[in-house]
Amino acid sequence: MKRHEQELESRVTQRAQTEGLVAGVERHQVAIYVGAIAVGAVAGWAAPTLGSALEHAINPVLAALLYVTFLQVPAAELVRSLRAGRFLGAALVVNFAVVPLVVAAMFAFLPDDQAVRLGVLLVLLTPCVDYVIVFTGLAGGSSRQLLAATPLLLLAQMVLLPVLLVAFMGADLTRIVEPEPFAEAFVVLIVIPLTLAWLTQAWAARRPAGRAVAGAAGAAMVPLMAATLVCVVASQLPKLDGNLAMVAGVVPFYVLFLAVMAVAGLAIARLFRLDVPASRAIVFTGATRNSLVVLPLALALPDALAIAAAVVVTQTLVEVVGMVVYVRLVPRLLTLGERCGSLT
Repeated sequence: MKRHEQELESRVTQRAQTEGLVAGVERHQVAIYVGAIAVGAVAGWAAPTLGSALEHAINPVLAALLYVTFLQVPAAELVRSLRAGRFLGAALVVNFAVVPLVVAAMFAFLPDDQAVRLGVLLVLLTPCVDYVIVFTGLAGGSSRQLLAATPLLLLAQMVLLPVLLVAFMGADLTRIVEPEPFAEAFVVLIVIPLTLAWLTQAWAARRPAGRAVAGAAGAAMVPLMAATLVCVVASQLPKLDGNLAMVAGVVPFYVLFLAVMAVAGLAIARLFRLDVPASRAIVFTGATRNSLVVLPLALALPDALAIAAAVVVTQTLVEVVGMVVYVRLVPRLLTLGERCGSLT
């Protein structure tokens, strides 16, 4: 009896230590992400051959990250999210109506290079589905509602992205860009991780081993995100050689996009009369982009358009810094918006 109690106490202690470690990692995840980018940059600069090898790891690591992300979305929660009409409507409007209009206003001023413009379009026209959940939660936003809407946002962007690319770049784009890599990325990065996540949920509902696996996978989100950032930055940094000035030319547009979408997201949230947590989530989903998921699409482009991948990665670097600012700015922006609304 005493031995059984000691084993039980030991298990409880180990679980508490594990939970404490996970909580500590989550508290410092922004610093971890910035550190991962720095590690990737140093590795890519100091060992370009290592960076080339890491490029092959991007898809597997990203698929694992998305599996863990989808694991946080119960299938029943997805059904309920479809009934959250106002939030879902606001998310769709801000991402697939407002964002294309903002991008259209900037498009004529982008560097006059087809690959650069294609890279900008790929990343700005697709809403984020991974670390947007993290930053939304850090800002006090409704990360749960946004997480539940993630599969629908993914499906919508994959359906609409080819249409929007042709609208901006012209029908000639269909002769340059092959559809097969897009279909492959959709299956590998979306269909398979989502299916595995829901199978894991079903397993966890029936067996303790399933619950243990689901818990361990959930704890791996921050390390997987950091690993993804290291692989992406290290593999793409060497490709900037000789193209740095051209890629740097898109940085002001990424910064402008973040600034405009902060205000636009607030306006859409007010239009749909959302509460404060939901409003913060809408601001974040409108501003954060899907750079990590569309990067494999950019990497699959012909050699003549290879710089598009570096343009996509550059957006990631700008956005991570921007999200640190957003976490502090968005709550204040919403408070200011409420005060202005009460005065009118």
